Amino acid sequence: MKHILRQLRPFDFILIGITLLLSFVPAIVTYAGSQGQAAEPYLIASIRINGEIVEEFKLSKSTPHKEVTYYPNPGQYNIIEVDGERIRDKEDNSPDQIAVNTGWISKSGEIAVCLPHNLIIEIRTPEDQESDEEEELILPI
Repeated sequence: MKHILRQLRPFDFILIGITLLLSFVPAIVTYAGSQGQAAEPYLIASIRINGEIVEEFKLSKSTPHKEVTYYPNPGQYNIIEVDGERIRDKEDNSPDQIAVNTGWISKSGEIAVCLPHNLIIEIRTPEDQESDEEEELILPI
């Protein structure tokens, strides 16, 4: 060990110290960059009637409680309830009540379907959050 220390010059110690300090720069930059991304995560709930999107709701903790009634066809109705991070078909006059029995949905990819009224409630991830999720799913083996 003493043999190695005799080969080092004072300038070598300065270079080693600077290199050691520079090794922390990526961690500092990553931390500082993540502090600016305090946006609340949210999902989008799309209401489709006859294949066309009639309304979209932002599902997040700050979303207020809301009930909206849709009339897909004469004599048909669906009451959609939005409550924060979840949505459901609260009531409709379809004979099978499948969408009503589905209950609350709150995760990306979940759907509630009322076939007699041709109404679909679908939850999806917004485009600005999709790239982040894809990166998280790819893990090295």
